[in-house]
Order: sequence, then structure tokens, then C-alpha cells
Amino acid sequence: MFVTAVLVYIRSYRQRKKEYLNEIEMKNELHQRELLATQLEIQQATMQQIGRELHDNIGQKLTLVSLYVQQMLYENKVPEASERIDQVSQIINQSLQDLRSLSKTLTDDNINQKEIVTLIQEEVDNTNSFKKCHVSFEHNFKQLDLGFVHKNMLLRITQEFIQNSIKHSRCKNIFITLNTSEDILWELDIRDDGIGFDTSDIKSNEIGLTNMKNRAEIIGANFRMESQKNAGTQLNIILRKQS
Repeated sequence: MFVTAVLVYIRSYRQRKKEYLNEIEMKNELHQRELLATQLEIQQATMQQIGRELHDNIGQKLTLVSLYVQQMLYENKVPEASERIDQVSQIINQSLQDLRSLSKTLTDDNINQKEIVTLIQEEVDNTNSFKKCHVSFEHNFKQLDLGFVHKNMLLRITQEFIQNSIKHSRCKNIFITLNTSEDILWELDIRDDGIGFDTSDIKSNEIGLTNMKNRAEIIGANFRMESQKNAGTQLNIILRKQS
């Protein structure tokens, strides 16, 4: 009976220890998620502030310059100078348009008011306008009903991947797909045809890659990135429906 009691005690102790360690692990994971969420909230607040400054400060100054140039064009009587002034005016107006587009992208209002497909397509169109590489976007649904957090995460991850590919991969094409199915709320797949990289060489302080992974973790999505030298890079993020 004594041996049996000892065995029961040891088994009970091990079970309690296992439950305690699981509880600690869950608390650590929750704490880590809260830290990630706080970091991204700070980044988001900074981006909003930058967006507002671009719109309210620099945007207004560019508008004023545009008005001055239009006045110069109206008052000028020299044909050769008029042509140059008109060229300057076109550059300023295009810069103003690009600035407004960037400002909208950085603020929450743009995300709240539009569908995720529209937001990603706008990012694709903006990238293609620079003609550094060609970005294509496909999806398999008419409408995907997502809240602000999911739209924000999807958009920011897409922007991060595109920027990293253009900056580092020397790619000619970027392919984006966003699909949904019976058991998957959404699946985001992005790949490029660039030079790729050795995933074992990724540094822990690689901000762009870390941000993408952190954003996926915050909403409970599965994150996978694969890359090989001279074979491009592929990102796959899946959020399954809750059972």
C-alpha cells in the first residue's frame, strides 16, 4: 500500500508539474503576443502620424507651390519659358498626387473604408506605376468580409514583402494570390522571381521579415517563408476558420 501511495503521489506530482509548465507556457505566449501587439501599435501610430504630416504639412506646401507655378504660367509671355514652367507644373502635380496616395496608405481611414481586395490592388497599381518590376494579383472570391485588424495585417505584410523584393531580390515579377475555401478564412501567397537568399543567414534583427512574422502571429495565422538562392522567395500565410 505504501509503494502504491508513493507511485500515486509521484504520478499526481508529475501531472501537476506538467499542468503548471503548460500554464506558464501559455502565459508566456500570451505575454509575447501582447508585446508584439504593442510594438506594432506603436509602429502603426507612427505611420499614422507620418501620413497626417505628409497630408497636412508637405501636401499643403506642394499645393501652394503648384498655385504659384500656375500663376507664373499665366503671367509669362515667353513661349520657351512657358514650356519649361508647364513641365515643372506637371512634375509638382504628379508628386502631389503620389504624396496623397501615400498619405492615404499610411492612415487607418483608408483601411476602414475599403475592401481588402481594393487595398491590395491599389498597392499593386502603385508599385507597377514605378515600373521597377511587374506585380500581379489574383483572388477567388467576390467579397471577403474582414475586420480592420485582419485587413491591416494583410495589407502591411503585402507591402513589406513587395518592398523587400524590390529592394533586395532584383526580381522582375511578384505574384500575389489571396484565396478562401471551406476550412480556410484566407490564404495569402506571395512570391517573386528574384535572386532569393539562404534562410539560414536571416539575422534576428531583420526588421522586415520579423514584422511580417509578428503580424501573422498576432492574429493566429500560420506563417511560412521559403527561399533559395537564384530561385526566388515565397511567403505563405494561412488563417483557418475557427471550428
